Amino acid sequence: MQSCVDSFLSYLESQRRASPATLKTYGLSLAQQQQFFSQLQRSSWSELSASDIESYLMSLKRRGLKARSISNKLSALRSFYDYLLRIKQVEINPCMQVQAPKLDKPLPKNLDVDSVAQLLDNPNEAFLDYRDAAMVELFYASGMRLAELASLNVSDLDFEQLQILVTGKGSKQRIVPFGHKAKTAIEAWLVQRRLLVMDEDEPALFVSMRQLRISHRSIQQRLKLWGQKHQLSSQLHPHKLRHSFATHMLEGSGDLRAVQELLGHENLSTTQVYTHLDFQHLAASYDAAHPRAKKK
Repeated sequence: MQSCVDSFLSYLESQRRASPATLKTYGLSLAQQQQFFSQLQRSSWSELSASDIESYLMSLKRRGLKARSISNKLSALRSFYDYLLRIKQVEINPCMQVQAPKLDKPLPKNLDVDSVAQLLDNPNEAFLDYRDAAMVELFYASGMRLAELASLNVSDLDFEQLQILVTGKGSKQRIVPFGHKAKTAIEAWLVQRRLLVMDEDEPALFVSMRQLRISHRSIQQRLKLWGQKHQLSSQLHPHKLRHSFATHMLEGSGDLRAVQELLGHENLSTTQVYTHLDFQHLAASYDAAHPRAKKK
């Protein structure tokens, strides 16, 4: 069994130009696996079955390894078997019948209401402050995704009804309410936008200094700078504002399905099925719960 491992590591080094760190990781992982399978009385890699590999993964789980570490070890073994297939040392790759453990996706830590106020309750000093303040307000007011905010057009806004037409994943559209704080910030930006944009046919709500629709990357950079400027203790990014919106709405209303609809999720929780709510219900939940939806 060891000769195959040595051959594989040589292949990684000479043909794949693997780094020393990668070679060390693969070598340690395969040595541990070889020791485990030897205890199962397996004398060659061709004798292993999917059941043997599942037993190995279960042993790792019992030892307290996290899902990502277990998945990495399975990936190393899968790559090793792909190599053995190429050099005709085995006829099948048993790893292909084994499912990797599901990886947890930790949510970013949300901002508390005081931190949001720290970000937004400040006078605008420079031209771009108006745009950036409006973007931050709208992210937090609506919970929309980065791509959704970047794709907004001026025509999507309805100031009379305090709502905005959002185009989400799969070009699915939804109507999302926003509060008076966001309205004030957007209106202030539109005044500045008219001074900047010479092309009256430019539809984008948020534009760069080049008078074109602002890019995703630029939004991310501007939010990071905005957080630093206002001395936020953690990095500010669009999804943190989206997660803060969802958290504060749930804390204020307890209406999981309303928040599900506002976020454009088909399944906000694995314990809840998607339920369509009429907009009046959504608006009522929003106005009653969102910290910045109420008039002074």
